[in-house]
Amino acid sequence: MTIEASSMIVDYLVFIAFIIVSFVLPLWGKFRRKTKETKADYVFATGRVSMGAMMLSIARGTLGVRSFLGYPSELYYRGNAMWETLYGMLLAYPIVCFVFVPVYYDLGITSVYQYLDMRFRSRLVRCVASFSYVIRSLLNLSVTVFTPCVALKAVIGLPYWASIIGIVTISVVFTLMGGLKAAILSDVIQGLMMIGISVVMIIQGTMDAGGPAQVVNVTYERGRWEFFNFNMDPTIRVSTVSAVLGQLFMSLSILGCQQNFVQRYCSMSSKRKVVKTMMANIPAIAILFSLSWVVGMVIFANYAECDPLSMGYISKFDEIVPFYVEDKFLNMPGLLGLVMATLFNSALTLAVSNLNSLATVTFEDFLSQIPALSNLKDTMQLRTIKIISIFYGILIIGVSFLVAMLSGVIESSMLMTSATSGPLLGVFILAMLVPCANWKGAVTGMIFSHCTTLWMTFGHLTLNKKEEILPLSTDGCRNDTFSPWITKPSNLLYSLANSSAILNGSNDGQTDLTSEGTSDNPLNLFYGITYMYYALIGSLSTVLVGIIVSLFTANPKEDAYEVHLLHPVAYKLSKLFPGKERLYASSTRLDSGNNATNATSSSSITSISTTNEKMANVVGVVDTRGKLHLDNGYIQKLNALKGASLEVTNEMSKGTRL
Repeated sequence: MTIEASSMIVDYLVFIAFIIVSFVLPLWGKFRRKTKETKADYVFATGRVSMGAMMLSIARGTLGVRSFLGYPSELYYRGNAMWETLYGMLLAYPIVCFVFVPVYYDLGITSVYQYLDMRFRSRLVRCVASFSYVIRSLLNLSVTVFTPCVALKAVIGLPYWASIIGIVTISVVFTLMGGLKAAILSDVIQGLMMIGISVVMIIQGTMDAGGPAQVVNVTYERGRWEFFNFNMDPTIRVSTVSAVLGQLFMSLSILGCQQNFVQRYCSMSSKRKVVKTMMANIPAIAILFSLSWVVGMVIFANYAECDPLSMGYISKFDEIVPFYVEDKFLNMPGLLGLVMATLFNSALTLAVSNLNSLATVTFEDFLSQIPALSNLKDTMQLRTIKIISIFYGILIIGVSFLVAMLSGVIESSMLMTSATSGPLLGVFILAMLVPCANWKGAVTGMIFSHCTTLWMTFGHLTLNKKEEILPLSTDGCRNDTFSPWITKPSNLLYSLANSSAILNGSNDGQTDLTSEGTSDNPLNLFYGITYMYYALIGSLSTVLVGIIVSLFTANPKEDAYEVHLLHPVAYKLSKLFPGKERLYASSTRLDSGNNATNATSSSSITSISTTNEKMANVVGVVDTRGKLHLDNGYIQKLNALKGASLEVTNEMSKGTRL
């Protein structure tokens, strides 16, 4: 797929101009503001982001750049089965609002994994969870960075290495200069531009195909339109069941346990505003998500009788969208450049947001625990976070080259997300909803789950499977099928041979596990389980192993934690179970009317202190009437502390220097 460079001068100019505008506007406020930037400004944007901007930013973070490039190609070559992941995605939003947000919104934490440290009183749990997030983010960021490189190479011939280095370099620079607020504003610009371009493609493509009815009929007749497939075979790549369950657990892990989303929640002014924003995002997500699939339907309706991949005009599935824009819209000067800039900038903004979160988690959960770095000033902390961003940028460049070895943007993204989501979600479920869970169970469950999912992932990649694509056609190809400004590729004969192999290797969309002797190894049935179930398997294994180990290693006093770290509903349900009352530690926060539901006076005592005083843990037993009985030794210590405080007060009133 090549075009004469001279015919794309306007597109090149639009491409460069839009990239500049997209990054100057979000940073403009920072250049004008004379106040000194703090760590809170950089990490959380300190509550200055509007609800509308936050909605669009969360939606963009949920869907990613894959929605613009990957979903249309997914429908074109594999059908609309993955469209039904929308059900699980939408179910995750209310669960996050009413299970995750109420627990950690009022904790005042910088890293969401600090919550695990507070709940389990174990830095090991916190570090394992943080490391899981770092690995998942690096893998997903690599897919995000690689995605626009496919389009840039297909349209203007820019090598992968140049695109990858360019995107990551600009992302790192923007991260150093902007912070969270700039990333959110840039998300808004990219989100609006993606919506506008998608609408233009749908309208023009529908007119070219012969109307909406023709688009739907062609898509349905050629097998691209099939909903509600309840086949329970776990080896089918995507069915309705695997799409809903798999995406639900993946979305819960992303929206409820991932640092970049929690930063957005905490940047809002109130918990009510968080819930309102998340619930209002449900219809927005449904529309934005479906737009990409409608684009795929329109493109397929236009090329149903003459597939560009089969004719050798493109070499990858994910090149179909830029090829369509190049073929149909090059007579509209600047539109192709705008599409390329949107893809480029989308990867940039997602990389900026995730680099910010990765650096924050790494500093808070790992480096700040080192004695030499534990008491850094605010400015030094901010500088350290920015240096970490540079380090991660270099790592992402290396991993992005490995992504090219996998089959398509959607395949790569779903595989990596599903394989790494389960253990992280499982440990948060243990922390919030399982009162008996302790740090030993949490760590054991996460390690067991990671080993299981990694085993399944690498085993799945070793299977020799046929390429899962639906039938394609070239029966309607003519000399004037494609626009005259698209020149024939020089390696046409090789491309035709390659596409013929693809067509002969296509099947009905199911994995063939019985070919080439795979049936001789029973493990291949285990490896053949679709990656859509990996998040579910990982979460359940973490919870089950965590509960069993926690019950065998229970120690009431050592396992005591503050009751507000448990979800209120889980706490109330735990009181209905028979057995000895659980011990809870004292609350180390001052409760107000806004968070009174999270603190229970019958199970914890709130200690009031100045910022220089150290909180003391109070352990007691709650009787059947809800009264807390304190340990006699603790009461004696409390009286001694009171006496010492009175003596200090008396000496200070006399003018004695302490």
